[in-house]
Amino acid sequence: MNPGIIVFGFLASVGRSVLALLNATGRITLFAVQTLSHLLRPPYYPVEFARQMLSIGYFSLPVVGMTALFTGAALALQIKAGGGQIASETLVPSVVAIGIVRELGPVLAGLMVAGRISSSIAAEIGTMRVTEQIDALTTLSTDPMKYLVLPRVLAAFVALPLLVAVANVIGIFGGYLIAVGTFGFNPGAYIRNTLDYIDQISVVSSLVKAGTFGFILGLMGCYHGYNSGRGALGVGQATTNAVVSSSILILAANYMLTQAFF
Repeated sequence: MNPGIIVFGFLASVGRSVLALLNATGRITLFAVQTLSHLLRPPYYPVEFARQMLSIGYFSLPVVGMTALFTGAALALQIKAGGGQIASETLVPSVVAIGIVRELGPVLAGLMVAGRISSSIAAEIGTMRVTEQIDALTTLSTDPMKYLVLPRVLAAFVALPLLVAVANVIGIFGGYLIAVGTFGFNPGAYIRNTLDYIDQISVVSSLVKAGTFGFILGLMGCYHGYNSGRGALGVGQATTNAVVSSSILILAANYMLTQAFF
């Protein structure tokens, strides 16, 4: 085969992928702008917002809490095992606190909630698209973006910082349990060293990351569900795409926010 044809085919494939990526980015950006524009225009649906807060925040607390607890405990074990004699009563609490608050708390909470909530939102809205319930809302003079999308995105944006704040405390407590119960560290010294290394910028960065991740996972769930294909296959693809895109964007956003803060 002519090498020129092979190179041309490869470049054409790359070009199609780039154009598809740009097209998807543009559509998601327009969807986000359209969603945010409804914040300034009534009517509002506080009952729907409260229901989503309950679903996203309260019902996600057990899985986020357990994830944070075992992560903090495992992190303390790894620090002590890797540091050996160097892993003093100052090193373990400081690294656990910084690692949980700055990175592991918001990232793991975001990923866990993305797996639980983005998929749920995409499946719910996708099913409504397949069964023409969204068209019925339009017929009844109810804007689907305002009634379905905005409450979910806003609830995820508000609920995730609350979840991350709780997860940070639980994660640090997990490290405390291992350090005090297994390694025999002094409880008062551990708490004092933990508080010494948690500064304002770490807490602010953690909450900013959490709000950003919440917006991302809520938006991706709504976007893929709202644009779901027809039939069970379309809903399944929308659910998968919501989780995958949420996870990738959360990790990318985490890097950019870490770069900006630190």
